[in-house]
Amino acid sequence: MTHLTRILAVLLGIAAGALGAGWLLRPRVPAPPDTASVVSQMREVARLETLEVALYKKVSFTPEPQVTDALWKDVMNWARHAIQNPHGRAIVFADAYLGFDFQRFGPSNLHVAGTKVYVVMPPIDVRVALRPGETEVIDSNLDSEQTAQLLEKARLAFEREVRADTRLQQRARDSAERALRALLVTVGYREVLFVERLPASGSAG
Repeated sequence: MTHLTRILAVLLGIAAGALGAGWLLRPRVPAPPDTASVVSQMREVARLETLEVALYKKVSFTPEPQVTDALWKDVMNWARHAIQNPHGRAIVFADAYLGFDFQRFGPSNLHVAGTKVYVVMPPIDVRVALRPGETEVIDSNLDSEQTAQLLEKARLAFEREVRADTRLQQRARDSAERALRALLVTVGYREVLFVERLPASGSAG
């Protein structure tokens, strides 16, 4: 083997080694995560990201007389209502919880396009729990059943107000989306898009 041939052989070996190393070290697109596992993790993260808001309100209540099938009982009910004038007022404290109903979230809420994932959030879920230890009933001659009606009326009023409060709902959405985006990036997606509806198959770019 001539000197020139040996040089060419060495150069070819170096080139082959560089190509092999480049092939081994080339960036690889990670395999997409298991969808069922991702959904399970998203449910847990969303549960922990429920927004909690403290509320209080002064409410009043005057029960209506009960209506029965017996005429004389109706008369007695109206008389008792007119004479006793049942009424009550209370300062009611409660906690409102705004989150997303991830029990209704599944693989059909996700669309994966390479390393991009589209997410449709489930409906928002609002729960209101009264804080009886801090609730104060004032100026009341209601019996226990009527007092329970008063407090339930307050709870329902809180719930309606929270459902109508777009700012609170946006706070809950922003918090949940931040947490879910961080999770999805961690498991391998590079771009996370929250959308109202998933793109048609083949149209996501």
